[in-house]
Amino acid sequence: MNVAELQKLTDWLIDGGRSAASPKNFMAECCERMVAAGLPLWRVGVFVRTLHPEIYGRNFIWKPGAEVEIGTVDYHILESPDFHTSPLIIVFQQGLEVRAGVDDPASKRFPIIEDLRAEGVTDYVALPLPFIGGTVNASSWTTKQPGGFTEEQLAALRSLAKPLARVVEILSLNRMAASLLDTYVGNSAGERIMGGQIRRGHTETMNAAIWLSDLRGFTSLSDRLPAETVVDILNQYFDCQVAAIKKHGGDVLKYMGDGLLAVFPIDEYVGDEQQVCGRVLEAAHESRASVADLQYPIGDAVERFRFGVALHVGRILYGNIGGGNRLDFTCIGPAVNLAARLEKIASQTKRTIVASEGFAGICRGGWSDLGEFPVAGFSKAARVYGLVDEKSAA
Repeated sequence: MNVAELQKLTDWLIDGGRSAASPKNFMAECCERMVAAGLPLWRVGVFVRTLHPEIYGRNFIWKPGAEVEIGTVDYHILESPDFHTSPLIIVFQQGLEVRAGVDDPASKRFPIIEDLRAEGVTDYVALPLPFIGGTVNASSWTTKQPGGFTEEQLAALRSLAKPLARVVEILSLNRMAASLLDTYVGNSAGERIMGGQIRRGHTETMNAAIWLSDLRGFTSLSDRLPAETVVDILNQYFDCQVAAIKKHGGDVLKYMGDGLLAVFPIDEYVGDEQQVCGRVLEAAHESRASVADLQYPIGDAVERFRFGVALHVGRILYGNIGGGNRLDFTCIGPAVNLAARLEKIASQTKRTIVASEGFAGICRGGWSDLGEFPVAGFSKAARVYGLVDEKSAA
């Protein structure tokens, strides 16, 4: 063991591992420094739980001479037999160290040890990575050294686990903050907030295609079904749209009961108006098909659903709006107001997809002129277009 290198590594960890710009680089440099200090490492894993609606945790796997592998696991892992027979569950649930030598008969209770033996591994130890907030995450360390880890090497790993946990916690909190912002305000808004746009009045104008939709008959649905059922229906209904919106470059800004507001920014990085509006229309077609296929059994009956979406394009004001320290990152402007009015016209005309004259003019083809409609709050009537493959209102 190289005591001087171990001290340098400890100091580097205490300083936050600043020479590594990303979690992946940090994992690689940390393990390489450990090997340089005399730790005979083979496979190293760091396992961190997340605060995410779909992802239970992330894992970082290092092997000498290979790229760090980064993976995620969803909440189904909690039901997985492999997880419940893993040494890591003891670390996560009890915060205890687990030693499992491949020649130790007691290690047979962990199926993964037999797999590691096939790789030539001689020793395995799982160490807790306790966070300041009380959460315990986990790390695993293996070696191919004959006879396994020495007591001196194990002591070094234990001493390094504490400063390692501090850096992992900082990286995890940064990731968690970004993830939560993406979850609750959308990707673009989350990036702007993390970038420092946190004060009321921090806004910018942008050109965007606007998507505003709602579920037909939602008031009646809410009146006759239990609230828990309505929430489940809404979640499945929103799934029909969100996947298509994100796939085609949109950013979901807000859910308003059964309503959904999304924007598709138009700039030199994502494409011109025609390209973006074309992708918006593709997303609308896909969402229409998904909602049409959605079925929800209730007793002996099966609920089917219809929705309407209005598409418009224009300048919006995008940023922080609110009172005091309670802000909302959203978009406002006449273009958003017109999209909201168009969505009502979609319901009035019994259409699924309608577009403003501006949107239909950019994304040409496949439209029928539904005529001019008075628009509340606007001095001029708006010409509205519907898809030719939808029937006109009866």
